[in-house]
Amino acid sequence: MRMKSSAVSQSVFLDRAKRPSSVLAKVVGRIILAGILAVSALSTPALANPKYAGIVVDAKTGKVLYGDSADELRYPASLTKMMTLYLTFEALEAGRISKSTPVPFSKNAASEPPSKLGVRAGQSITVEQAILSLVTRSANDSATALGELLGGSEQRFARMMTNKARALGMTRTTYRNANGLPNSEQRTTARDQARLGLALRQHFPQYYDYFSTRSFRFGKQTIGNHNRLLGNVRGVDGIKTGYTRASGFNLVTSAQLDGRSIVAVVMGGTSGGARDAQMRKLVAKYMPEASRRGSGNLIAQTPAAPVAVAETASQAATLAATELPHTGPVPDFRYSGEAEGSVELAYAETRPASDNPVLSGKIAPNTLDAQSAKLARQPATSRDVDAQVTNSVAKSGAAAEAEVRAEAKAVPQGWVIQIGATPDRAQAVTLLDNAKEKGGKLLRDATPFTVAFGDGSAQVYRARFGGFGDQGKAVNACKFLKKKGFACWASQQ
Repeated sequence: MRMKSSAVSQSVFLDRAKRPSSVLAKVVGRIILAGILAVSALSTPALANPKYAGIVVDAKTGKVLYGDSADELRYPASLTKMMTLYLTFEALEAGRISKSTPVPFSKNAASEPPSKLGVRAGQSITVEQAILSLVTRSANDSATALGELLGGSEQRFARMMTNKARALGMTRTTYRNANGLPNSEQRTTARDQARLGLALRQHFPQYYDYFSTRSFRFGKQTIGNHNRLLGNVRGVDGIKTGYTRASGFNLVTSAQLDGRSIVAVVMGGTSGGARDAQMRKLVAKYMPEASRRGSGNLIAQTPAAPVAVAETASQAATLAATELPHTGPVPDFRYSGEAEGSVELAYAETRPASDNPVLSGKIAPNTLDAQSAKLARQPATSRDVDAQVTNSVAKSGAAAEAEVRAEAKAVPQGWVIQIGATPDRAQAVTLLDNAKEKGGKLLRDATPFTVAFGDGSAQVYRARFGGFGDQGKAVNACKFLKKKGFACWASQQ
């Protein structure tokens, strides 16, 4: 059979060689054109659609295997719900809520446009039902209700989302709501969404299976997943779709196969079918190029965000009856962290990219961390303390300025670790003293310091240790402190 096939192929080739040159030229031209089209197939979306952006990242090494406009600002649409779910998983892991905690629907949440569950104001569902409604139907009302539960109001929750994005290295992402409905100030990039996809997989493996849910029952409804690649493309196990008219069709995909693992992002597709087809091409082409080696520990885990929840069923019912966030009470924050204040508080608004030279700088295309590393290296003296100097001068004059400037000069450079933040500087110092005592030789030569951040009721003091010679020493110190019950994350000043 092989000889026959070979002979036929050779015969066809010879027959073509005997044809007139004009005919042969046409044949050769068609072959060349087909080759060009095949080679350019993966870049076609960018040429045909200015909204397009894409990236493929090796989930074990962080290497960027493919990128097209990966750092250009785009609208996230319902990819926003990935961050809503990240903060929900974080609250679950910390024990501040459970899967059975009631999620009350305010008038504000119940009035969100489709896609939605259609829960009436004053009613509630469980946290688990809310999670399932986000990963399948992409329910806008559930996302808003979760945001109001966790943040006290959707606006405050959006600030929590943005601050968590910065902490995860998503340096060009700004959130304004919990669901991704149109807002011109809510922007992101394909690279940032890849980071979030990696963080969800890495930080919450116990909850990540929710993203592979094909359908779930809610009342008399059977709700299917919007992600058409689940069950249709080998190795795909999630994560999230998204669409608005301004954003186009978006998709973040996780795939694991034969010891390899990738996270891919497609944004700005012209249709759901075109978006899915492009993602299929990316998975097929770049999965074989991914490494089987690597730890996959790519995104540093940051201190948990504070969570505002109704502590009893009666409080939940009362909360649901109010029209949050416009009227009615906002529940106080409830902290269940360490007494020494290991919970990170950060509600200050972030500056837009146009005002921040770090965010508008040139970005290296071949490393997922290239963009976030620039922000992490920005000295705390300019990023945190200088803003506090301005606030202090306005309040207390030259004495306050001198005090904060003295603190700024003490900030060490290089790798630092942060173990928490509190509204009171004395508590931050106490936290550092406790950590120093329990840290042993790993913190023997480390320099403790605090960094003021925010203003007024949102002001916090970040408790940090500096003086680590390299990333490995900082990470090792964090690992040790986490075993001792401290929250901890490492970054480069």
